[in-house]
Amino acid sequence: MRVLVTGSAGFIGYHLCQRLLAAGHTVAGVDSMVPYYDVTLKQRRHALLGRTNAFRAHIVDIADMPAIRAVMEEERPEVVIHLAAQAGVRYSLEHPDVYVQANVVGTFNLLEIVRHAPVRHFLMASTSSAYGANTEMPFRENDRAETPLTIYAATKRATELIGHSYAHLWNQPVTAFRFFSVYGPWGRPDMALFKFTDATIKGVPVDVYNHGRMERDFTYVDDIVEAIARLMDAVPERGRPVAATDSLSPVAPYRLVNIGNGDPVGLLDFIAEIERCVGKPMIRNNMDMQPGDVTKTWADTALLEALTGFRPSTPVSVGVERFVAWFREYYGA
Repeated sequence: MRVLVTGSAGFIGYHLCQRLLAAGHTVAGVDSMVPYYDVTLKQRRHALLGRTNAFRAHIVDIADMPAIRAVMEEERPEVVIHLAAQAGVRYSLEHPDVYVQANVVGTFNLLEIVRHAPVRHFLMASTSSAYGANTEMPFRENDRAETPLTIYAATKRATELIGHSYAHLWNQPVTAFRFFSVYGPWGRPDMALFKFTDATIKGVPVDVYNHGRMERDFTYVDDIVEAIARLMDAVPERGRPVAATDSLSPVAPYRLVNIGNGDPVGLLDFIAEIERCVGKPMIRNNMDMQPGDVTKTWADTALLEALTGFRPSTPVSVGVERFVAWFREYYGA
């Protein structure tokens, strides 16, 4: 199958492309190589993907309509998996304009292109941050999500709603999935696991927000991409829910799906795993809660399992160990 993946040089995008190529798909990767973090890490990911002729890279900004339209016309994908986004909750506090352009405008451009050249399935990444101030746990896809706490969350929620509108108006099947605290090898340098591991190895202090009194539904990246790969074939059909709790829209071939481990872990326990794998204690600079942060996330994954027969299950003890091993090898630490 011809699959176009946006954000292919990103953390999740790289792993997804590897998974799709291993399954025999032809993959067109789109990435703008924005210098939000070390571009050499992104370039290295693309270089590894480029070892096979089944992968074609396009260095294009999805917010540039003529450029991304040209790529779509050239590649003629059967499936689009849209992962490209400006990530990072805290960065959005200082640079909100970047999020509107990359997340909202970029997603609109892709959907507008497939309106004129429909694909079998349009899948796009959203975030657990869309649940905002919700406190009832675990988070379920049919819960209201009207209280985003950051510009990042608001832009991702906006893309979900735009996707629904396109699915309704032009019958384009759309699945939006909400990621929960993804981690693993090749992770972004701005993510907690990367920063904590780096600081612990170097023996320097690192900020820990809310004194570590938080819980996250940490989800290993291999589980994330396995779920996405399986969801490719779970094309939403108007009027055909798979379960009573299906989030399938009553008026469109559109569905929301959580992708999480379904097992929240305390941040202090997560840190303890890092310390175990690194072999020394982390020097913590305890801080108050950051604006826009939440104390806990927890995914209900029943719908994912009903759709695909799969649920993420990698424990943090395994995932953190794999990350630390990769980090030491990649950085010679």
